[in-house]
Amino acid sequence: MDGWRSDLRSRLRSNLALKFAGIPAFVGIFFVVYFLLLLFPMFPVTIMPVTAIDRAIGFSPWALGAYFSLWFYVSIAPSLLRNRRDLWFHGKIAAVMGLVGLAIFLFWPTAVPVGAGLSEKDLEALAWLKQVDATGNACPSLHVAFAVFSGLWLDRVLKAMRVPLMGRLLNLFWCVAICYSTLATKQHVFIDVIAGAMLGGIAGMVRSREPFDAITPVAVPS
Repeated sequence: MDGWRSDLRSRLRSNLALKFAGIPAFVGIFFVVYFLLLLFPMFPVTIMPVTAIDRAIGFSPWALGAYFSLWFYVSIAPSLLRNRRDLWFHGKIAAVMGLVGLAIFLFWPTAVPVGAGLSEKDLEALAWLKQVDATGNACPSLHVAFAVFSGLWLDRVLKAMRVPLMGRLLNLFWCVAICYSTLATKQHVFIDVIAGAMLGGIAGMVRSREPFDAITPVAVPS
């Protein structure tokens, strides 16, 4: 057990400056473009259809915690990568995935029906959330896409660290909870979630030609 815990500390310390600066910068740049497209759509906004699954899933207050936990969750996998090659590759694929989603929002802006499946009490409880994160930029759900992408990467890291199975199951549960929270907070409909999961799954399965998580040999002076 102490083996993977020691590895955890080592990984968190490696390339610390790059991680400390790079991860927030990536999230910040993404949000700037995301909200510009949300506030100033260039084409007519399509309202996404509500399915029977959406009507069956009611608003759950606990889901707000899971929903906002994404922005901590996405930082875990890159924080545990121990070499720059994997860090840059992770960032590059995440950026491409984000650009694909943003390009879709640019040419096909979508939104979730306001108040779909919500009671008047639920609408009051969610009023502040709607002010912070409106229900536009709906399909594909990039919330789900980044959750699935991060979940796949984190599973690879945990496997490389030889973390006990319970840790990998916790990662799976967290990823699923974030995806479910997009429905339980009524920020997305089921079609958005499926499209987001497909986008994140495809991006998360892209592999580098170089061996993953390999330790860079240290040159020994002769």
